Amino acid sequence: MKLSAQEEYGLRCLLHMARQGEGASLSIPEISRAEGLSIPNVAKLMRLLRMGGFVASVRGQSGGYTLSRTAEQITVGSVLELLGGRLFGPSFCDRHSGLQEVCAHNQDCSIRPVWQTLQVMIDQVLNRMTLGDLHRNEAEMMRFLNERTHQVLPVSQIRHSA
Repeated sequence: MKLSAQEEYGLRCLLHMARQGEGASLSIPEISRAEGLSIPNVAKLMRLLRMGGFVASVRGQSGGYTLSRTAEQITVGSVLELLGGRLFGPSFCDRHSGLQEVCAHNQDCSIRPVWQTLQVMIDQVLNRMTLGDLHRNEAEMMRFLNERTHQVLPVSQIRHSA
């Protein structure tokens, strides 16, 4: 299971905008420079985020994009769903049916409840987390998540790809 680049970069763009403060307007080149992303990629992401109702475009000399709601009103789950969909949705089994039109395990599948349970758990975390919650550094975020999920995840178990 992986997050797509579109999901990761779109969330990063929104978080960058949120960190600028309420009502701040940023241009595509400004977001591109700040996040180290190409201008065409940011333009595509901002179009999707605008169509999804997360940002509004502002015309004029000081124009650009602004958050359409406060950071506390935008959930991480809703952003990721817009940009990439869900891990397990209603058509999951249709897409993974193998050579047959209908999966051989359609009537009795022991794997389906695993995916459904994971989706519920993911939704519970991501739909309670807002862009405002992400206004933390990494150590603060680990503490926040540990408190929120009532689990202790040693930092040594977290893999960093940077």
